[in-house]
Amino acid sequence: MTTLTVDGRRLDCRPEETVLDALLRHGLSASFSCRQGVCQSCIMRAVKGTPDEQSTRELKNTLAAQGYFLSCQCKPKNDLELTLNDSLNTIVAATVVDKTLLSQTVLRLRLKPATDFTYFSGQFVNLHTPSGDIRSYSLASLPYEDDFLEMHVRRIENGKVSSWIHDGLKLGDSLKISSPHGNCFYLSDDPSIPMLLVGTGSGLAPLYGVVRDALSRGHTGEISLYHGSALKDGLYLSEKLKTFASDYNNFEYYPCLSNDDSQIGYLYGRANDIALKEHKHLADYKIYLCGHPEMVKDAKKKAYIQMADLANIYSDPFVSAAPEKTPSRSSTPIL
Repeated sequence: MTTLTVDGRRLDCRPEETVLDALLRHGLSASFSCRQGVCQSCIMRAVKGTPDEQSTRELKNTLAAQGYFLSCQCKPKNDLELTLNDSLNTIVAATVVDKTLLSQTVLRLRLKPATDFTYFSGQFVNLHTPSGDIRSYSLASLPYEDDFLEMHVRRIENGKVSSWIHDGLKLGDSLKISSPHGNCFYLSDDPSIPMLLVGTGSGLAPLYGVVRDALSRGHTGEISLYHGSALKDGLYLSEKLKTFASDYNNFEYYPCLSNDDSQIGYLYGRANDIALKEHKHLADYKIYLCGHPEMVKDAKKKAYIQMADLANIYSDPFVSAAPEKTPSRSSTPIL
């Protein structure tokens, strides 16, 4: 017999009993519908312990990596600690430890969380301002190398929050952030699989984190990163990425300019168009798409047509909040 700990309450789970059935037997409220693992309405998260393989088989591997499982399919072989109130919505305090311009419009913001902070490079957090606005920013830092959280914040014209971060936020200031969200991160389940990454603007942030993570973990498959902007000033971290390409034989970096064909050393055109033209057969690839929503939507569709497995496409479209309107609270990173 195994034990389920649910929001601090210890419950027994009988042999061959599913987690869902055990919760219902103990009088707890839990969402469910088909009980066949198809509708996925019974999904929940284990914060300690490992759910059995059957309960994660139909989930995206990035969800399984975060402890999510289907409770109607899980017959636990070990004790599990569960949360019915998603801990991804936990709010923690963080202190500003660095502000550095990476380009004319993109600021590197580094925060030091007040408590232990578990995340995957490439995920994003919701940043809460003192005025009550909320914006989402992706993480370019590595949890096992960096003692800070790194975000890349693009200044939006008349943007309330981006202007405050660039001009008003000071070193030593404290603010609040959520626990991490998102599925755009590296998994080392197959280090030989080729990876194609396409980003525009500050959509580079999560891709930079994914690339750093993959290279640090010894990924051996081909890694190709295409970063696009209208003009040269919109690109950043180019020298660092060129150094990665020099140091690692399996990494290639392609800076792309869509509105300036006069620059030497850059590809001319939209990053997604160039990347998909140069990679026509994507059946065996993992694909990461971050940036403008229309780019992400178009690239995802074309990658699928070029035989990419939808389960191997990881994307976070970046949505800019309208200036001076109700703050966006969507779960997509804000430019």
